[in-house]
Amino acid sequence: MIDTVQLVLLFVIVLLAVLFVILGIQVFLILRELRTTLVKTNKILDDVDSLTESVSEPLSFISGLLFSSKTFATIASFMRRSKEKHE
Repeated sequence: MIDTVQLVLLFVIVLLAVLFVILGIQVFLILRELRTTLVKTNKILDDVDSLTESVSEPLSFISGLLFSSKTFATIASFMRRSKEKHE
């Protein structure tokens, strides 16, 4: 029949098979939770991207406005100097 060594080996093999099945289920659950976390992180990053875009557009407009007014002031100063030289 079955020796004690064979019985112990059979018990160890069955125990290892059960442990590997449990380990596989745990890995599956961890990967599923990781996927959910990555989806949430991606959503947060998309929200931050839209927020920074909505802030940067007015700031770039203001920067352009200040630069153009500075350019206008330089041109006006140049015109005044040119007018003073002709007089």
